[in-house]
Parts: sequence; C-alpha cells; structure tokens
Amino acid sequence: MTAPTGSAGLDRGRVRVVRGFSRGSPRPSGSSGTPWLYLAPALVVLGGLLAYPIYQLGLISLFHYTQAQVSGGEPTTFEGFGNYAELFADEQFWQVLLATVLFAAACVVCTLAVGCALAVLLTRVRAVPRLALMLAALGAWATPAITGSTVWLFLFDADFGPVNRVLGLGDHSWTYGRFSAFFLVLLEVVWCSFPFVMVTVYAGIRAVPSEVLEAAALDGASQWRIWRSVLAPMLRPILVVVTIQSVIWDFKVFTQIYVMTGGGGIAGQNMVLNVYAYQQAFASSQYSLGAAIGVVMLLILLGVTLVYLRLLRRQGEEL
Repeated sequence: MTAPTGSAGLDRGRVRVVRGFSRGSPRPSGSSGTPWLYLAPALVVLGGLLAYPIYQLGLISLFHYTQAQVSGGEPTTFEGFGNYAELFADEQFWQVLLATVLFAAACVVCTLAVGCALAVLLTRVRAVPRLALMLAALGAWATPAITGSTVWLFLFDADFGPVNRVLGLGDHSWTYGRFSAFFLVLLEVVWCSFPFVMVTVYAGIRAVPSEVLEAAALDGASQWRIWRSVLAPMLRPILVVVTIQSVIWDFKVFTQIYVMTGGGGIAGQNMVLNVYAYQQAFASSQYSLGAAIGVVMLLILLGVTLVYLRLLRRQGEEL
C-alpha cells in the first residue's frame, strides 16, 4: 500500500517540477518576431507581385473603364457592382463558365491519371528506360505552351497532319467541331502537364518504405490494389498539392485554346473564361468587364482550394 502512495507522490513532484520549469524557464527574447523578419523580404516581393495587381484588378472592375477612359476622352465613373450585374446577366458568361469547369475537370482527371500511372511505371522499369521516360517527360514540360500548341496543331492538321493519314481520316478537321476541338486541346494540356504530376508522385513513391510494398505484394495484392489501398492513402498530401496545382493551371488555360482554336473556335464555341476575359477586355475594349471576369475566376479558384483543404482536414489529413 505504501508503494503506490510513494509513486503517486513522486509523480506529483515531477509534475510540479516540470510546471515550475515551464513557468520559470527563460524564453528567447524576440523569438516571436524573428521568423517574420526572415520572411519579410519574401512577403514584400509577393505583395508587390500579387497583392497590388489583385488590388488593381478589383479596383478596375468597380469602374466604367473603356478605351475612352484610357485615352482620356471621358472621365472614369464609379459603377460599383454594375459590371458584375452586367456579367451575371449575360447568358454567354454562364455558358463559358460551364464549359470552363467541365474542360478543366476533364484535364485535371486525365492529367492525374496519366501522371500517376507513369509514376508507378517508373518504379517498375530499369534505369535506362526510366531515364529515357524522365527526359522525354521533362522535355514536354519545358516546351513553351505556344510551341507545343503549334506542334500539336500541325500533327492534327487536316491537310498535312500525320495523324489523319495514319488513322485514315482524310481531310477531317479536328478544330471545326466543338467537342473534337476541346479534345485536341485537352490532349495538349495533358501532354505538357503530366510531367509535374509524374515526377512529384514518383518522388513520393520512392519515399514509401519498401517493406510496406513487399508485404502487400506477398499478401497477393495486385498493382491496382496496392495503389488504391497502400500508396494513395500514404501519398494523399502529395496528391492534394498536385491536384490543386492542376486545378489552378487547367482552369486558367489560355494559350492552348487561343492558338489551337483561333481565339475561341467558330462563333466562340470553344471559349473558356480566360479567353472570354481577353475578348471582352482587349477585343471589345471593355477593360472593367474583363477585370470583373478575372475577379470571378480568382474567387472561384480560392473557393475550390479552401473547400478541398477543409474536407481533407475533416478527414484528419496533415498537410
């Protein structure tokens, strides 16, 4: 009976010592502000490159700002949310928004599928094929968007493109139909985007302990089951990063659509929000309306990112 009492007293004494040490232990002077001092140069640069342009974008969207105001022929007038009301009342805006969401979703799904599949493949092949695949993927990633779009447009050209000759399609025009044009742009977007996913996921797979994968293989799990039940849960923080990056990149696609469809396709059938904003701002000189479209795009991307992160935090994921 005395031993428990003594051990309990000893534990209480240890707690008092730890608490006393915590209260009386000196804290480094200025430790709370030191990290911000190191971050200050980067925050200043980011503020200049991001915060100020976003502020100007939102400010222009609240005024009536056209070519007449740019040239000084007419004074700038405050419209408030009038540009947004005009934008939301435009039926074409909602059509373009729906097309943008569907196109971006298809690009994200295809990019993640191709990138993750090739990342798994890299772990299964030997050094020479792995190096060749890595170099080819990095070459596609390093190719400028306008160059890649021009090359893909030539490959699927109705008169001289090798794809039509191989498939025996004659003079079929891929950019004439709405869905075929979107499909052609999707192929180019996936081609220049999957290397980022492939390299990132491959690095994450290499960090997974080999014993875990060997145990799953010994239990008779297939490659798909290993990916779904072992790799994907362990790589979820990495997959979150590449998913959010892909959503941002694919939602604001501009160069590929503009080059491959000639500015948005026939009668604007292949228009996305970025091209629509460009047409409104520079082709029609409605700069305030183009700025309003930019603000809407920014809010949509922020909303998607925050909702996605919140759902993951509810599931207990550490990011």
